[in-house]
Order: sequence, then structure tokens, then C-alpha cells
Amino acid sequence: MSNLDDFRASKINTWPILVLRVYTGLFFLYFGVRKVWTGFSGTNTEGFLGAMTENTFGFYKPIVENVVVPLSGVFSFLVAWGELFLGLALILGLMTRYAAFLGAFMVANFWFAKGQMPWDAQNHDFIWLIILIVLGGLHAGRTMGLDGKLAGKYKFLA
Repeated sequence: MSNLDDFRASKINTWPILVLRVYTGLFFLYFGVRKVWTGFSGTNTEGFLGAMTENTFGFYKPIVENVVVPLSGVFSFLVAWGELFLGLALILGLMTRYAAFLGAFMVANFWFAKGQMPWDAQNHDFIWLIILIVLGGLHAGRTMGLDGKLAGKYKFLA
């Protein structure tokens, strides 16, 4: 075994990584397209955050109140298009590591805004956070994705 890739290729069956990556991509693509298509607006974000503000984690509450709510239109745009592009990147396996870690950052912000504990039955954001970190850490785009085909030519995908 000369490197980690040889170890992974010889010891790990990669189809579950592919299934997890594509399923996660379809999930985020679906919700991103819905938000973009229906014109997800700042009023939706303000309403959501207004309902969640009392539960928001204490360290995150000033960010929500002083940054996100006043710029809710901008954040609505970023969330809608971020989910759409995250979904596409995961499905195609293109720039997967970057997309997964940026997606994890986005989902962590949802989690902080909702203020739910990781073990809360309604906390899906924490589960998506873990899944996205795992996909980014495993180079999931190299498993039957464009990252694997382009990594030799573009070193930043390796």
C-alpha cells in the first residue's frame, strides 16, 4: 500500500459513497430548485427566523438579528442558489470537496439559527452537516464523479 488511495481502493467498496453523494445531491437540488422557482424571498426568511429567534443559540442570536434579518433578501438568494448548486455539484461529483464543505457551513448556520440540540428528533440539519463533512472528507466526487476524471488535469480537484 503506497498511499491512502490504494488503501481505499482495495479495502472500501465505494458504491455506498456514490449512493450517499447522489441522494444528498438530489435532496439539495430539489429544495434549491423549489426555492429558486417559487421566488423564495426575504419575507420567507424573516418569517422563519422570527419564529425561530427564541430558540436560536445565544452566540448566534446577534448574527441573526443584526445581519441576517436586515439582509434577508440577500440571504434568501444565497440559500436558494446555494442549495441548487450544492445539489448539482454532488450529483455530478464536480468540486465535491469544496461544495460539501460550503454546504456544511450553510447547514451549520441553519442549525445554529434553529437552536436545536444534535440529539433532538427534529434536528435534520445536524444529520446533513455530518453527511456533508463525510462526503467532503472522503473525496466523494472521485467515486464515479467528474472529480475523479478531472483530478489529473486540475490539481485542485485531487
